[in-house]
Parts: sequence; C-alpha cells; structure tokens
Amino acid sequence: MTNKFFERHVFFCTNQRPDGHPKGCCASKNSTVLRAYMKKKTKELVSDKKIRINASGCLDHCEFGPTLVVYPDNVWYSCKTEEEVDQVINEHLINDRIAENLQIKK
Repeated sequence: MTNKFFERHVFFCTNQRPDGHPKGCCASKNSTVLRAYMKKKTKELVSDKKIRINASGCLDHCEFGPTLVVYPDNVWYSCKTEEEVDQVINEHLINDRIAENLQIKK
C-alpha cells in the first residue's frame, strides 16, 4: 500500500550568512517573509492538495536567491516578489505547469 504524506514538498531557502559574505544569502533578500507568504497563500488556495512549504538551509543557488525547489518534480525557482510567489502557486502547485520565466535552469 502506498501512502503519500504530501503530493508536493516545497523547500524555500531562508539561509542567513554574515553581512559581507561573498555568496550572499537568501535571508538578506527577504526569503523568510516570502516563504511565510507562500505558506499562507498555499493554505488558502490549495486546501484540496497535500502541499508542504518548508524553510530550508542553503540550497546552493545563492546567486539566484531567494530560491525554492518543488519536489518530487525537482523544479527550481527564483522568486523575488509576492507576485512571483503567486505565479508559482497558481501555475505549478494549482495547475501543474512549470512557471518557466521563474525557473532556474541548469
């Protein structure tokens, strides 16, 4: 018997580094506020799906920050505004389409 705890799991980088660190960090780019916003909006809009929004440590794509990854899809995004977070929620989490203009590509 297969039991899925979550259909999708979003990890949103909220890593904090000291000021002046050469890699920078997502926390200094408002990621903590954006993650909280995504969690709240997802609960409001996607109550019929099992989706988890978690804070994470460094996802090692600091130059694109704030960054997040959606599993099991393994799709990476750069979201700098609430509007961009809304786009990921609406396109990816609700309508199962990649928000290509926000996707971090390898």
